[in-house]
Amino acid sequence: MSQRAYNELWADLQLELSRLLEEELPDEPLRPEKDRVVFFQRVAIFYVRYLQIFRKLEEIYDQVVHPQKRRLIRAILDGVIGRLLELKNEMVEKEFSEYHYMDDILYDLNLIPADLEIPIPRYFITECSKEFHERKAMLTDILKMVEVSERLEPLMVEEMSPEEAIKIIQVAERARQGRLRAKLNEESRNMNRMYKTKDPGAADIESAAICIQKVWRGYVQRKRTKIDREEEMIFLGMAMDPKYKVPSSAEIGARATEVFNWNRQQEHEEDYQKAIVAITKQLLDVEGHDMSNTMKDQIRQWFIECRDATGSFPDYPDEEDGGSALIFVEKNPKQLKEEIAAKEEDDSKNKPKKKEEKKKGKTDTEEEEEGLKMLPSAFLSDLEVGNKTYEDFWQNRNESKNFVQHHDPELIKEEMRKVIEAEIRPQVDVQMRQELAEWKLAVDKDKGGKAKGKAKKTKGSKGGKNKKDKDLTADRTLESLCQELVEQGLLKKPNNVALQDYLGDYSYIGSKLMENGIEPTPSLSDVRQVLTLYGILPLGSQVVHEKAPLIKAILLTGPTGVGKKMLVHAICQETGANLFDLSPLNTAGKYPGKSGLAMMLHMVFKVARLLPPSVIWIGDAEKMFYKKVPKKDKELEPKRLKKDLPKSLKLIKGEDRVLIVGTTRDPLSADIKSLCKTYSKILLIPKPNYGSRCILWKQLITKQGGEVTKALDLSSLAHISDGYTPGHMVQVVQSVVTKRRVLQQAKRPLTASEFVPPLAKIDPVLKGEEEALKNWYAKTPLGKKRIKAASGKEEEATDKKKNAKKKKGKK
Repeated sequence: MSQRAYNELWADLQLELSRLLEEELPDEPLRPEKDRVVFFQRVAIFYVRYLQIFRKLEEIYDQVVHPQKRRLIRAILDGVIGRLLELKNEMVEKEFSEYHYMDDILYDLNLIPADLEIPIPRYFITECSKEFHERKAMLTDILKMVEVSERLEPLMVEEMSPEEAIKIIQVAERARQGRLRAKLNEESRNMNRMYKTKDPGAADIESAAICIQKVWRGYVQRKRTKIDREEEMIFLGMAMDPKYKVPSSAEIGARATEVFNWNRQQEHEEDYQKAIVAITKQLLDVEGHDMSNTMKDQIRQWFIECRDATGSFPDYPDEEDGGSALIFVEKNPKQLKEEIAAKEEDDSKNKPKKKEEKKKGKTDTEEEEEGLKMLPSAFLSDLEVGNKTYEDFWQNRNESKNFVQHHDPELIKEEMRKVIEAEIRPQVDVQMRQELAEWKLAVDKDKGGKAKGKAKKTKGSKGGKNKKDKDLTADRTLESLCQELVEQGLLKKPNNVALQDYLGDYSYIGSKLMENGIEPTPSLSDVRQVLTLYGILPLGSQVVHEKAPLIKAILLTGPTGVGKKMLVHAICQETGANLFDLSPLNTAGKYPGKSGLAMMLHMVFKVARLLPPSVIWIGDAEKMFYKKVPKKDKELEPKRLKKDLPKSLKLIKGEDRVLIVGTTRDPLSADIKSLCKTYSKILLIPKPNYGSRCILWKQLITKQGGEVTKALDLSSLAHISDGYTPGHMVQVVQSVVTKRRVLQQAKRPLTASEFVPPLAKIDPVLKGEEEALKNWYAKTPLGKKRIKAASGKEEEATDKKKNAKKKKGKK
């Protein structure tokens, strides 16, 4: 697509965004909704619409080359991501479930399941600061050094007795002689066959020719029939034409255009940064002195207006409050004084009416509790500002002459004037404070009075003690801390796994099952979407992480092989995050004692904050909260982090892009209260459903080098593998689709029966284990709320039936 097409698409998206903002921020506030289902539908529709804007806006930001447009699009994109996370939090609070089913909304909005896929913005990794790249380079160098040193360790060669050495040599020699003897015997048998053959007669030659003709004609006819059948299936639209399997010239051209746009983005950004430096210097030289004089004149005028209005000179605003920036508000001094006086009068009037206010407050809260309202948003104001900026600067801008999409110098001047004013203002404030003091002294001398010094209230620290955490490693560099953590195995390199590699199909009838009172099982696609919202999107953007609902810790639980560790590595890979491993098995024997434990946690969390984003992984998280430690695990001291980890977790704030991810396959052995206190979000990952198993078998076989032909019945294979996890499927595919079997596919294609024997050797996830996990999840805070809400609905339904029967009886 051309830059003009992206600009038109951006205009359409801004129109849709303005409509959404009008619906979310109407002139008259919406009344609380009493029906929970209706309220959830409204929030879900908002969610889907914001998601469509996010998908297209991310594509626009990835390809637009104009540097100033990109900054505005980035601000709007961060706002849309944040609003998306807020709506997700709203849906969780109202439906009491981490997974939501929107197939009915997709049908109403004429969308497909692929439209609900949450894209991961490319700028999470590409657009990072220089310091971030330098620190990442330092970390990779340390990891490489440690890997090389581990490889260069001298190999310990076990001593061997002469008898054992002789035995090994004898075995090898006898095997060589056996292979040579077998080869000679085969050659002799072939020679004997040649001598035994007799000259065929005419009848034998004719029968042989007929046999060959029959076989050849059958082969040719079968081949023609196969080609005809394939052409018929392509004509009916039941199969894909082979020419479409290869990337077309248009697709290749589109990819080349994308790469070209990425290069142009870098070039235009460099030119833009150089222009900012040059224009700023020019403005300082040309307009800096005039700006300073203009500000002084405006402040002096304000002094005079305040004296005329109030009879005395005003107090100069403090630096902490913004200095003279508070003066230049779109209000005159009289209005400011009137507002202050009005506020004081209101306060004095309202003081004796505290009881009435309390009563009113109670009634207001009671009225509010009657219905459901949207939670306050931290991103809607940002979206309004971004939308207004677009309407003011870019909506009706004529860019016919800016075909190359270079920056606009006039816009840079407008922005830099504000920056220069902010730089000059502190110097002007110092001079004007001194001038105001001189004016006050002169007036007081004329009156013959003494200058009354008002004691200013210092905004210092209160009586309470400000406790600050001691930095146990204040004398050490970041590089030395990283090196120690890598050597101890606490800081690791994440595996190269993308989130899209976590395959799974969409839940197509989730909402219909809920209408019939059946709790649907989430699919692997739902797990992928939820983890993108909770883990990847907040970690990828600093702005989003600071304002969005804060999620400090996530627990992934499910049977063995559902892909919990893979998801942890995918989060790190998609966001460029560092991976810290605090699993009980990994920390066993390291940093012993209380002081050692405190030092370990301090180092891990300090480096995690200094090198954002960071993921702290705790494998086998249930061991940290064991009800009773098994004998085999006592040496590991699995509960040593139980008390100190929640304390460190409390220190994580919105500006710290740090996420703790725990994985467990046996949460039943842990104390559920302490586990739920540590992890604010708990995701139960189920075994794959039929649709997910079909996709998994096909993709895994293809990735291993196999070919999926008509001889391979994927549907039957998916039915047979019910109860098996993706990890089990990977094991089976690796054991069946070997290098030798791949070479034999041309003559003997793969069949479903080949995968059955190795699949039968693996124990599947039994229904009892699955039900135990579901029952455990029902005891979590969110599970309890969902059960309570469901029972409440049933009670309401029974009450309505009883009331209806009573009315009929009265009639």
